[in-house]
Amino acid sequence: MNATEQARFDTLYARQLRALKLQGVAEKTVDGYARAVRRTAAFFDRCPDDLTAEDLRVYFAKLLETHSWSTIKLDRCGLQFFYRHVLDKPWTWITIVKPPRATRLPDVLTRAETLRLLSLVRKLRYRVFFVTLYSTGLRLSEGLALQVSDIDAHRLRLHVRAGKGNKDRYVPITAALLRMLRQWWTTHRHPRLLFPNPVGGPEHIRQATTPMDLGGVQAAMRAAVAEAGIAQRISVHRLRHCFSTHMLELGVDLRELQSILGHVRPETTARYAHLTEVTSTQARERQGQLLESFILRWRDAA
Repeated sequence: MNATEQARFDTLYARQLRALKLQGVAEKTVDGYARAVRRTAAFFDRCPDDLTAEDLRVYFAKLLETHSWSTIKLDRCGLQFFYRHVLDKPWTWITIVKPPRATRLPDVLTRAETLRLLSLVRKLRYRVFFVTLYSTGLRLSEGLALQVSDIDAHRLRLHVRAGKGNKDRYVPITAALLRMLRQWWTTHRHPRLLFPNPVGGPEHIRQATTPMDLGGVQAAMRAAVAEAGIAQRISVHRLRHCFSTHMLELGVDLRELQSILGHVRPETTARYAHLTEVTSTQARERQGQLLESFILRWRDAA
């Protein structure tokens, strides 16, 4: 774009970033919404503040040729935010682009299949990590972010900080999982991180400033899935689905499970409902059944 267009775009783009900050939008959403405005400006080679509905139809039709509907929805929301909070203009996106409604059911392993998969994870740090995710229903990012101080041994729970939607919550744990995490900590004794990055070897792990690498965790899961001969599309996040399904099968109340997972129904407020001692005790008893026949071999290579 020419210098005049670029100057106008830079001003409006800065206002977009400021508006996102003022609205308290999550960092990932800021990145996605900002990328939507940049991508639109690059496509038209001009500041996207005077686009017509037809321009937007052309843009989204072209974008669909190379990107998924998830990207389309993100760009649509990013541009809608740009129009509403920066340009102060209405944008009837429903008549411009309407992603199809689709419901996909995730692949979920049985309890026996899940335990076998966990037993095939080679490195001890990944096996402990996956057992933790499966027995608590944590998201991958939530598990990596766990700190030693997040473990409440007295109340048998984890403090999950800044989960999805930037919300904190408490997740009950079993006494068996607490013992496992304590023993795991003795293998590295990091003063802060529960799953520190092992780069540099045992002599440097206590000085790690970051948790385990996301790519390494995912690669470990893929390797275990391949060795188990599992045909379904199983990822680290699928452990959360397995936890949810198996807890329901074991009789845990749906509302209690939603609290553990941090789910919020659209018709409810974003208020977090803390676990009560009665319901969390019941859930903890069921959690103990998830791994009752699983044995963690501490002598395996770390």
